[in-house]
Amino acid sequence: MWQAVRHGARRVDEATPDSRDRAVDALRACAILGVVLGHWLVTALVAHDGGLYTASPLGRMPWLAPISWIFQTLAVFFLVGGHVATKSLASARARGLTYGQWLRARLGRLARPVLALLCLWAVVTAGLLLTGAPADTVHTLVKLALSPLWFLLVFAALTAATPLVARLHPLWPLAVVLHVDVLRFGLHLGPSWLGWANLPAGWLVPYTLGAAWTRGELDTRRAGRVLLVFGTTATVGLVCWAGYPAAMVGVPGAAISNLDPPTLAAVTFGLAQCGLALLLRDRLRRAMRRPLPWAAVATVNLSAMTIFLWHQTALMATTAATLPVGRLPGLHTVPDGPAWIAARLGWLPVFALVLAVCWGAFRTYEQGGGGRRHMRGRRVWGWGVWGWGVWGWRVWERRSRVVRVHRGVGRGGQAGWGGQAGRPGRRGRVARVGHANGAAGGGDTGAVPRVPRGHRV
Repeated sequence: MWQAVRHGARRVDEATPDSRDRAVDALRACAILGVVLGHWLVTALVAHDGGLYTASPLGRMPWLAPISWIFQTLAVFFLVGGHVATKSLASARARGLTYGQWLRARLGRLARPVLALLCLWAVVTAGLLLTGAPADTVHTLVKLALSPLWFLLVFAALTAATPLVARLHPLWPLAVVLHVDVLRFGLHLGPSWLGWANLPAGWLVPYTLGAAWTRGELDTRRAGRVLLVFGTTATVGLVCWAGYPAAMVGVPGAAISNLDPPTLAAVTFGLAQCGLALLLRDRLRRAMRRPLPWAAVATVNLSAMTIFLWHQTALMATTAATLPVGRLPGLHTVPDGPAWIAARLGWLPVFALVLAVCWGAFRTYEQGGGGRRHMRGRRVWGWGVWGWGVWGWRVWERRSRVVRVHRGVGRGGQAGWGGQAGRPGRRGRVARVGHANGAAGGGDTGAVPRVPRGHRV
């Protein structure tokens, strides 16, 4: 088997043109995998009262903020995207293609995998609602599954604007972000939606840096060092003295998010990342001369959008499918300590395995190839993964419909919920809820009131 892998890697290496800059592909692969691993580490789906809600270990363990410095790599993706788009547009014009033809080809590869994701989740959402799933749980799952789309919408918009921004200096969008944040956080002026002006402007900064890379303005190591030093210094100053959060991702419940929409701290942090990426180009080119690393990078690049779009679905399918087993540490429990982190690290290979199944099922939508028989088989695998997940979640949700109330004596010494004792629950379908209707009284009534179907306590 190992010989077959090495032989396949050599074939990929030999088929790659000598003119291809392999460092660009390596940076794109690192950016995509960084986002995937970051989401898997800081996103928790907590099972409670027959439903699921999202939580983040960064909320209870703020000392984990450096994780976001490593895995929040979106700026590198926009840097590479700007470089590749401007280079591709120049090449298309040299071949006599129009802007419309170029844009259709660029956006087509983004649109096909997105449509596959939307179709599957439309069916799953309808199925969950028709079977009586709580609306707030369905909202949580759908929001998490479709959260990667905001990134693709911005990326598609910047791709369409490539002819307009190809020669734009990065200082112009940086100035927009600076003024917006001064109005928002310094002067407390402007409408509530003002911060969303940073969404295109913030990501336009690394995108225009990519265009400058194409023009040859960032070829020297000095350019990379300037970006790294300036971005790092500015980010440290903003976090330490301007009140920006240390985490470079959104944290549920936090007053300010560095990413939703992007803040000045997120943009300067992106400048530091871009500078580091530029400094690593030569080392990456040397590393990519070896067939095995290059074959791995090429595989990721051929399915970059598929991996990005389906990684949250892989997490949710794993979480839902294992619910009948019980509340598993690092998967269904509250992220409140180092034990959760250790358990979550153990789940990463499982997430990767489920993502590999999704990749095998849906990658043809991105690559635009494959015969009908092969595509039909891959769809069966993909739908099988989600059928497995939905079945697991529904089994667990049914078991949680009857709620056992304990420590439920009210202040007047009466049982919780008005002192009405219910009948015993059937077949053990119980989930405990503590301190119902106050905690002044003591004891456990042992009463199990029956909860109507479709209702939550």
